[in-house]
Amino acid sequence: MRHAVDLTGRVAIVTGANSGIGRGVALELARAGAKVVVNHRPNEDSERRGNEVVQSITDAGGEALAVAADISQEADVEQLFLTASAHFQSIDILVNNAGIEQPAAIQDMTLAQWQKVIDTNLTGQFLCARQAARAFLARAPTPPSDTAVGKIIFISSVHEVIPWAFQANYAASKGGVSLLMQSLAQELAPMKIRVNSVAPGAIRTPINAPAWNTPESLASLLKLIPYGRIGEPEDVARAVAWLASDDSDYVTGTTLFVDGGMTLYPEFRGAG
Repeated sequence: MRHAVDLTGRVAIVTGANSGIGRGVALELARAGAKVVVNHRPNEDSERRGNEVVQSITDAGGEALAVAADISQEADVEQLFLTASAHFQSIDILVNNAGIEQPAAIQDMTLAQWQKVIDTNLTGQFLCARQAARAFLARAPTPPSDTAVGKIIFISSVHEVIPWAFQANYAASKGGVSLLMQSLAQELAPMKIRVNSVAPGAIRTPINAPAWNTPESLASLLKLIPYGRIGEPEDVARAVAWLASDDSDYVTGTTLFVDGGMTLYPEFRGAG
């Protein structure tokens, strides 16, 4: 059966694609026909899991390449894009997914914990978006052009709008991502570059396993989700694939919340 979204021939870079949401996005884009650059952190475990994602894609008949890069490092980001361009001759889509958490009470949070999260979740997404914009602008659209020359999709979080006690660094980084995305969308739209975000809620990934891996913790979590289930990486991946496709060509500067209604503040349901 034909995939609902057609990305045949497009080249996508997915940062942090060796696990969780990034892995789901990489697999979904490949199913839609894209050639996928699977970015992972430069360590042995991440490399192993990145290669497993590539293997899954190639086993299904797709094309993929694993590339190690720490996106908080400018030189790594530049090399990531050079490697992707050299291998696939083009870049059409950036999925700015890589992100980390370093929770702590504010009185105990170290500058290193604050900086590490900001460096990856915000500065890293800026560095990748900047490099993608450079690549897209280098190939201006050939008139008449009715579709984008490139797409940048940020993976944000419901915590760009919901405060998160004991995760001030993470929430601050995602709040920053929201206005970074909107500002770039406003700036780049005249150049036919579309910029959007997907903001996941509670998704079943390793980074938040303590919130769902016991019946008690899952029951507590579900009180915050009106739709009554935890999200899966595929829920986010399908939204990303749509934003990456020409089906969403008139959409830019938008955050698509994929959260089962978490941002509806369900604890106020029926309350004054």
